[in-house]
Amino acid sequence: MMQQRVEELLGRMTLEEKAGLMFQTMVMVGDPVDMIDERSMNHFNVLGSASPREMAEWHNRLQERAAATRLGIPVTLSTDPRNSFSNNPGAAIMAGSFSQWPESTGLAAIGDEALVEAFADVARQEYLAVGIRVALHPQIDLATEPRWARVNATFGEDAELTSRLVKAYIRGFQGGELGKDSVACMTKHFPGGGPQKDGEDPHFAYGREQVYPGDNFDYHLRPFEAAFEAGTSQIMPYYGMPVGTQYEEVGFGFNKGVITGLLRERYGFDGIVCTDWGLLTDAEIMGQPMPARAWGVEHLTPVERALKALEAGVDQFGGEACPSLIVELVRSGRVAESRIDESVRRLLREKFTLGLFDDPFVDPARAEEVVGRAAFVRAGLEAQRASVTLLKNGPLPLVEGLSLYVEGVDPAVAGAYGKVVGTPEEADFSIVRLSAPYEPREGGFEAFFHSGSLAFPDEEIARLTRLPSAILDVYLERPAVFPELAEHAVAVLANYGASDTAFLDVVFGRAEPRGRLPFELPRSMAAVEASRSDVPRDSENPLYPFGHGLSY
Repeated sequence: MMQQRVEELLGRMTLEEKAGLMFQTMVMVGDPVDMIDERSMNHFNVLGSASPREMAEWHNRLQERAAATRLGIPVTLSTDPRNSFSNNPGAAIMAGSFSQWPESTGLAAIGDEALVEAFADVARQEYLAVGIRVALHPQIDLATEPRWARVNATFGEDAELTSRLVKAYIRGFQGGELGKDSVACMTKHFPGGGPQKDGEDPHFAYGREQVYPGDNFDYHLRPFEAAFEAGTSQIMPYYGMPVGTQYEEVGFGFNKGVITGLLRERYGFDGIVCTDWGLLTDAEIMGQPMPARAWGVEHLTPVERALKALEAGVDQFGGEACPSLIVELVRSGRVAESRIDESVRRLLREKFTLGLFDDPFVDPARAEEVVGRAAFVRAGLEAQRASVTLLKNGPLPLVEGLSLYVEGVDPAVAGAYGKVVGTPEEADFSIVRLSAPYEPREGGFEAFFHSGSLAFPDEEIARLTRLPSAILDVYLERPAVFPELAEHAVAVLANYGASDTAFLDVVFGRAEPRGRLPFELPRSMAAVEASRSDVPRDSENPLYPFGHGLSY
């Protein structure tokens, strides 16, 4: 029946309409999206935020516009994660009205499949309410290179832990099988984006190489094997190009050995393969000129890059809006229309399976009721508390009513637990919340990718080690290096996205710290530099090992 509906619609489509289906680009909430009519496009990646009602109403306007086109093919909206604390617009969106949970590293610190599935089920309900049907996640790269800017959206460095949790994550979003109440997962970044040379990110030319000094390529495939078992609907390959492996040294989105050989043939994956964003054309992002991420094929023209990606086995181009390239390839005889049909079948099949052809509209009143529902917000806060990881302890939990000096904590929030004072000398304890350090980069977009050294600057170490009775909390966006601070502090905690309330509830014993480190914390930058980027738990004599975490 499904197959019949797909074939019947495919038979009525023009080449231009097929080509439009093969592109998915970014749109801001509220935009009119002329590409629906002008380019026959109907897959869009939603950026920005609005009230749940406004998002739902905007989605319905897009569907009305799509319904008025010749074939009435409904729109599929996708999003990067929007339930956590990250503020990198290149990788995630602030929670806004949506319930707020710890980053994936925090879910990994708790390590409980039932909790991960519950999170994914909540996010699924919130997405569905506003019309979002594809999650551009989970990100199941293994964080084996601690300097990488995208560690915080992973489940850490361990393949076994990540594999357990990704199955639960996909179950929560998709259900037992994909259907009308599912959000489809685009699991990324095949075949594992963790082993970045020097930890640099391949959004940028200087980070284009992925290296495997430990000859550990297959280790990074293990979480994807779990995702295939769980039935992930889509896969996104990463930008990076493998260096010194059996595969061609071109970005994974152009890599036939990886997409056809490994993904399609070895693993039998027949879902949608969508490239990471911006492989074909140069663009400007947040005022910063960004060359196409065509690593290893920079010399090819956009149309030649599209050809190479199609030959590699790609179905859809992310972050691009140039269907005319596909039309040109077919009209010039370089690509058979039957090859285009293969990809279009997969894309149509998912739209039918999600029920978009039967009823694409959402109820704005229901969106208001579901998104950020009190029970969802409570569950998110509970997960924030549980993810807090106690690395070193002397005095915790503190009794309430002490005098407190605070930095990086809202004094109004801290005032509910004790008396906030103006100087460390007046206080019983100094409570300081810090973020993992990084070396700031230029550029509007690039500045959001926190890269480089993981060590705190000397002057910051000197200042913090003068604080008496210091209780330190470090937001582990990446695995920070802080042996001097850990030695000086009377207690050290780590978080992966936790509000001041969630954090202080743990410090004062209203909640228990349940987190265990999802990656080791290295002792020095020398140890980081000597470790192999593709091997987990590879830094010498870590300050705190993988899995470390104390209890009360």
